[in-house]
Amino acid sequence: MAQKLKVDFHIHTSEDPTEHIPYNAFQLIHKASQEAFDAIAITNHNVVTYNKDLVSFAEKKGILLLPGMEATFSNKHVLIINPDFKKNPLNRPLDDLSKIKNNTNLIIAPHPFFPTSKSLKSTLFPYISFFDAIEFSHYYNHVINCNKKAVEMANLYNKPLVGTSDCHNLWQLGTTYALVEAEKEPLSIIEAVKKGKIELCTTPFSLISMSRIAVNFYLSKRFKALYKLKLAP
Repeated sequence: MAQKLKVDFHIHTSEDPTEHIPYNAFQLIHKASQEAFDAIAITNHNVVTYNKDLVSFAEKKGILLLPGMEATFSNKHVLIINPDFKKNPLNRPLDDLSKIKNNTNLIIAPHPFFPTSKSLKSTLFPYISFFDAIEFSHYYNHVINCNKKAVEMANLYNKPLVGTSDCHNLWQLGTTYALVEAEKEPLSIIEAVKKGKIELCTTPFSLISMSRIAVNFYLSKRFKALYKLKLAP
């Protein structure tokens, strides 16, 4: 039976090969259960973090774990929920989305108009038909809000808005998320989002919290770079 499910489709963990994240997938699932989530997707960069142990642990916590990935296409980020591949090849063109898109996966444009090199920005327009939904990112307040263009584009092209945390620190979880009217099953959730059976739930950050996220994000990049340098021969 369909119900309103609390879902976050965009979360990172320490298994991410390109980010320095201070918690692993098991710790994330435990936190998600405390926040009363029904389903979450771990979307690390260009890899799927999903296995029997994680699925079993999530089930014990009352959570449906969805396979996911924040993949890179033409040097731009794309969220794919329930991909049929575990690793994304480097330098893959956005045109490949036409081959990937199907009824069993969900393709979301993440933070599309944020001022980063990985955001789709104007590139989204010619490829909009490949996307099932557009992300409404947690990172905003009443003054600074890069989601405004995303909202306009979602309205213009009749695409669902999907609230996510893009979580890099556990305290970010639960600030912005989606309520999806579906059965607690992957394909039901995917179909419901595509049909627009979704609600945006969000609370703006304070300027202090936004600054904290920005500092943590910068430091995580530095730590990851130093770690790779240390491992280099």
